Amino acid sequence: MSDLMTTRAALQETMTFLGAIASGMEEAIGESANSITYLAGKRLGMQFSADIRKTDDVEEALAAVRTVLQDNNCLWHFEPFQAHDRPALIQATDKGDEDIHLVFRDCMIRQSLFRFGHHQKGSLCTMMFGFFSGALLNVMGVDSTLEIMHAGENACLKRLVIHKKREEKP
Repeated sequence: MSDLMTTRAALQETMTFLGAIASGMEEAIGESANSITYLAGKRLGMQFSADIRKTDDVEEALAAVRTVLQDNNCLWHFEPFQAHDRPALIQATDKGDEDIHLVFRDCMIRQSLFRFGHHQKGSLCTMMFGFFSGALLNVMGVDSTLEIMHAGENACLKRLVIHKKREEKP
């Protein structure tokens, strides 16, 4: 077997193993699995982005997160998405937060779930939310929420909300 075939076989076994862990954890402990994977993802995002340049600009922050993922060989390709009925790429919410839609095309989590035959929107998808939350906390110094709007076979559409710092009341 060639080196490429050996590497690919090892990757596919790892993906199956990852899907099995997610499935088993969700079956054993239920909704708590999401909390565990969120925290694990957040810690990973903070570790990977520990020395990253700070910015308040959402698009610059997303570019920095993309670089962090690439530098750590993580296949989570994403890009901003502006639907035809959205007047701007980044919109303000009623609470003054910033809202942007992201498309995730190549996703190691989605591929792992399909390889094992487990559903999307579970604990491994929550790990991605945690990763972004941790990385954006380092980059922008604020909390964020990554919500799945659509989980598909070829891509997922997510809504990222950057929670702006609130003035503390005296």
